[in-house]
Amino acid sequence: MRTLVVGLRVSDLDRSRAFYQALGYTVVGTVPDTPFGSLTMLKLSEDPFVTVELAHDPARPITGTGGLNHLAIKTDDLRATIADLAAHGIDTDPAQPSAGPDEPLTATVRDPDGYLIELVQWPAGHADGLTEADFAAV
Repeated sequence: MRTLVVGLRVSDLDRSRAFYQALGYTVVGTVPDTPFGSLTMLKLSEDPFVTVELAHDPARPITGTGGLNHLAIKTDDLRATIADLAAHGIDTDPAQPSAGPDEPLTATVRDPDGYLIELVQWPAGHADGLTEADFAAV
């Protein structure tokens, strides 16, 4: 089994699509008229599959984002990602992240509907994601 996609309800599809494209996502396709509304499928250039789905239904306003803690996205160069986002008018927190040599470099940003997104640059030699090894010393 494998996690396929995270679906996020969005209030303004054009605004959200522009935000996620600034993060590096591309639109793979759309599925109109589902029980969730219209769906826009997104993937990052290095991902082989869709990983984010934007669900838009004007008849179902978003009343909060409290059920989703955050979405984490790996980047190879966090400072370059922060600069790219700033060029699109998107600020990260912190704007100048720091970390120890064996720690991931991280920053956060909120999408137009308030979803928290963590940007992660792993230290040299770290796997592309969290593994059991990350918890061995805990």
